[in-house]
Amino acid sequence: MPMHRLRVVAMAGLTALAGQPSIAQPGRYGDGAPSAAACEALGFRPDPRQRDYGVAGRAQRAPQAGVRHAPPVPPSPVPPVERRIEEPRSPPPPALAQGRVSEMVVTTGKRVPSPGGPYGYAPPPRAQDTERYPSAQANPIRRTAEEPVSTFSTDVDTAAYTNVRRFLHDGVRPPTDAVRVEELVNYFDYGYARPADRATPFRAYVALAPSPWSQQRQILHIGLQGYDIARAEQPPLNLVFLIDTSGSMMPSDRLPLAKRSLNLLIDQLRPQDRVSMVAYAGSAGAVLGPTEGRQKLKMRCALEALGAGGSTAGGQGLALAYALARENFDPRAVNRVILLTDGDFNVGVSDPSKLKDFVSDKRKSGVYLSVYGFGRGNYNDTMMQALAQNGNGTAAYIDGLQEARKLFREDFSKSLFPIANDVKVQVEFNPAQVSEYRLIGYETRMLEREDFNNDQVDAGEVGAGASVTALYEITPAGAAGSADPLRYGRAAPVPGPGGELAYLKIRYKLPGEVRSRVIERPITRADAVPTLAAAPEPTRWAVAVAGFGQKLRHDPRVADGFGWNDIVHLAQTGRGADPFGERAEFVQLVRAAADARGVNED
Repeated sequence: MPMHRLRVVAMAGLTALAGQPSIAQPGRYGDGAPSAAACEALGFRPDPRQRDYGVAGRAQRAPQAGVRHAPPVPPSPVPPVERRIEEPRSPPPPALAQGRVSEMVVTTGKRVPSPGGPYGYAPPPRAQDTERYPSAQANPIRRTAEEPVSTFSTDVDTAAYTNVRRFLHDGVRPPTDAVRVEELVNYFDYGYARPADRATPFRAYVALAPSPWSQQRQILHIGLQGYDIARAEQPPLNLVFLIDTSGSMMPSDRLPLAKRSLNLLIDQLRPQDRVSMVAYAGSAGAVLGPTEGRQKLKMRCALEALGAGGSTAGGQGLALAYALARENFDPRAVNRVILLTDGDFNVGVSDPSKLKDFVSDKRKSGVYLSVYGFGRGNYNDTMMQALAQNGNGTAAYIDGLQEARKLFREDFSKSLFPIANDVKVQVEFNPAQVSEYRLIGYETRMLEREDFNNDQVDAGEVGAGASVTALYEITPAGAAGSADPLRYGRAAPVPGPGGELAYLKIRYKLPGEVRSRVIERPITRADAVPTLAAAPEPTRWAVAVAGFGQKLRHDPRVADGFGWNDIVHLAQTGRGADPFGERAEFVQLVRAAADARGVNED
């Protein structure tokens, strides 16, 4: 069998896997592959009632101290679930139509062009109107004389970028609400200079250059680079994997991909780390009690035994996962629930507002929540955003193993080890220098001016080595504004000290602290360049990505004359070093967007 293909055989039980290739290839793991014999020796056995699903069943283990077990989930017919979610335009394969999956073949080698999936997962037919996204209007243009202060919570999520990529690889442009420009911009590493002191965990980057899509306006680029924690100094991890095993998670780009993704995370664990696992479908149950990082085979066996079927009791799963995290809470550790789901909660508490209140309350206990989304057709981005933003965690979308490697290998520290909590940014513009401004993106992260100084107001978490990027489009004083001046307006403003354009403040809390600290710096003409071509490479790249996001959102503030080819050209000039090929891929996505059809077009 070629090395770039892994054959995943979906059988009724682990014992039937003997002699068949496993999800874990021989020699891949130093602790041994999760073979049938090895997993049986550790006490993991398939649930025979999962046989009708044609996949390995949920693990059955003897009761463990401090671990709650829910009754086994009875199987429910797969065909109605598949029809409701996927609504295929062409007849499904015979095995799937009969409610059984006899074999799934997954390619995990290099990316291949669409169609066929960029990461080896052939895109299944999609019922796009079942996907849910939070609705947010683009930030308006604000007059500095009337509202000189802009305040927002940081956002290091990347879910929107990966989701947009998935749509474009399928040949369609994403829905407008699926595009959060800040998450597209923050997907990339900008190589900002790093801070040297952990007590001051951010170093600011500022640049000002002409806007490529609006004459007489300028782009203010603000970057925050976070302190990176050396591997030897990283605190222990107390993680609870909360895994959606409902029927909607059966396709290869959902539960099978989630299990492979978690195996990558397991690779990174150290002996001092601990992992528990909870699976949920019609009800929730613990499948693995607290297990130290050196017992990786045990964790892999628990994953191998999970199968999909039933409805989705996500609220019950969250409650059990938080309970496990609290029972094993370690004040010296990073205590975090890691949720892997398509977000389709349909049993028990499923209202995003109620779940938001629930995770907000649990956040105060010191247990954070990170959310990783999977699948297409019924993907509930609204749910994912509500949970992540209120659980002091990140939200990411995993469309293939390559993205899983980025999140759980290259960006492992950024995802799991916080360096600052409640990170807020505030910019005060000088009306003598700037007549108007608008923040590009961050619509769901806006804060009131007074929230900046209020330590009780929640804001974003930033992980070790992560960066935050924000762009403002500003209108210099004297340039034509977007609105007529007020007839009875105020007198001309007095210039600020030293010709300052604006003043930047960053407020944050160090982990474990309740009082915030502040970093400040002025923004002056010394930060400006005369042309965009003369701007630093990070600024040219960030502006290209922001232009791409705004074009996808049909933002009326971007002139029609600024087209897809202009974005490609700008991106090529700011591409720089690209060791993982992510920037080259972005250029191809822009070209794909130019050729793609609208999401509702035939």
